Amino acid sequence: MPDSNIILSVKSLKVHFKVKDAKGWPWTPAKTLKAVDGVSFDLRAGETLGVVGESGCGKSTLARGVLNLIHPTEGEVVWLGQRMDSKDAVAWQHARKDMQMIFQDPLASLNPRMTIGQIIAEPLRVHYPELSMTQVMEKVRAVMKEVGLTEQQINRYPHEFSGGQCQRIGIARALILEPKLIICDEPVSALDVSIQAQIVNLLKDLQKRKGLALIFIAHDLAVVKHISDRILVMYLGKEMELAEKHALYDKPSHPYTRALLSAIPIPDPQLEKHKVIQLLQGDLPSPINPPSGCVFRTRCPQAASVCAEKLPDLKVVTEDTQSSCLFS
Repeated sequence: MPDSNIILSVKSLKVHFKVKDAKGWPWTPAKTLKAVDGVSFDLRAGETLGVVGESGCGKSTLARGVLNLIHPTEGEVVWLGQRMDSKDAVAWQHARKDMQMIFQDPLASLNPRMTIGQIIAEPLRVHYPELSMTQVMEKVRAVMKEVGLTEQQINRYPHEFSGGQCQRIGIARALILEPKLIICDEPVSALDVSIQAQIVNLLKDLQKRKGLALIFIAHDLAVVKHISDRILVMYLGKEMELAEKHALYDKPSHPYTRALLSAIPIPDPQLEKHKVIQLLQGDLPSPINPPSGCVFRTRCPQAASVCAEKLPDLKVVTEDTQSSCLFS
């Protein structure tokens, strides 16, 4: 029986790009860059799914593919039980009232020629043009208060705010439509540590009060642990592990996950001094020419000859953990 709490289901999503070699001949065939290559997951109402991995592993492309900001090459996105056709612009515009995004660079994501009142009100103008100016501004003031901004700041411009305040503006813009899902694409990576904590706590508080589902993309595994219920680990466009957060941090199943967790600093100086860091050998392979079989095998400390021949699928390891390692 399907889980009635699942609001988003992503099945074997692929986002591939054709890339021409700048030094090649005009008739040289374009190569395929596999930015996202067969990722699947479900998201329940009120749940937070953390997405982690090295730079270039496809986290942000996955987010944009889910929202159809980039058309997926293959796969399926099911939103509230409805299969979304990437070419159906009308259906996607209707769905986007409930699916919003917060971007990585808070200042760059805001129009410098618009006041923050205009920026926050813009989604209402797009999706609810029948609202009067008075109704729009009432909603804008209410959502500004929710994210910690004051009514007196409504006519200021983005450059007059700090990075943390700009991210609060971005959160307010995402919240104004009262969505069911917000995708946070590294929303705290450009902020100071103390401001990061404020933004993460704000998101957790808003989620608790409004029942939001979140997809939280980040590099910082400590931040991801603090906010997430489950965590998806990606490498070179593929999912390595999908697990409940305590299961993943206490007993990681995939060798790539273990390497990532070993790099997290420990506050205790003595424990940090004697910690064994599992350094990965070599560089991240090119997504244009990924290794055969398991894409992680060229850097995996426990790789065997079978890893080059067989492409591992995500399989159930325990009740709370799925892993794509042949030896899990």
